[in-house]
Amino acid sequence: MPAPRTYRAEALVLKNAPFGEADLLVTLFTREAGKVRAVAKGARRATAKLVGHLEPLTVTRLALSRGRTLDVINQAETLESFALVKANLTAVTKGLQVAELVDGFGSEESPNEPLYGLSLATLAAIGRSPDAELPLLYFHLHLLSVSGLMPELQDCVECRREIEPERHRYSADGGGVFCPDCTPHQSGLRPLSVRALKVLRLLARSQPTALPTLHLDASLTQELRTTLTGTVQYWLDKEIRTNSFLNHLARTERTGTARG
Repeated sequence: MPAPRTYRAEALVLKNAPFGEADLLVTLFTREAGKVRAVAKGARRATAKLVGHLEPLTVTRLALSRGRTLDVINQAETLESFALVKANLTAVTKGLQVAELVDGFGSEESPNEPLYGLSLATLAAIGRSPDAELPLLYFHLHLLSVSGLMPELQDCVECRREIEPERHRYSADGGGVFCPDCTPHQSGLRPLSVRALKVLRLLARSQPTALPTLHLDASLTQELRTTLTGTVQYWLDKEIRTNSFLNHLARTERTGTARG
């Protein structure tokens, strides 16, 4: 039985771009159907009403029509604008990284409701605590989990012995942590501190609505960022574009704090 020509969906707007003379090409991650690319016809005209509902990092209820190559957005209604995220430069950059990674890991016409829920919960957490490190770190780790790529954090990947607080190492391409007795051939093998491993384990069993209150010093924060972004980039098979600007903002903040 052919799919209905028109359908409704709830979606997180990931990005948009000009299309033709007056249209807007919108990349959506829908609860019902995964990633969808659709056109909002005439959305760039001065009198258009759709464009305000199709900004990146907006949750929107949509009515769409199926097209041969691209679907068409007929109606849109904002459900959540994440105004607190968009009001802060650091927060909106983190939010755009969430959108970038959902775009990279999400599949077209393939629903992934856990990823959809994770994305919205992370954006809400970023809005509540724009400068906190944990929401984005949590997202990176659980993005891997809902994609079936969760790294092993309890037992040695090679020998399956439980990891003790010692000189264990970590490899993204190896799939997680290794004990000192195992020497895999993965090229990305690197040390992982006990503190970092404990934080990763804590994040793995936490919920985005109740993230632990932790003070992460600069060195631990950098280690966690390097470990998680490196793992995400390994599976994404390209660099995270928003990472360089996010790192720039972090350096600027540290410099300002030191001068103050």
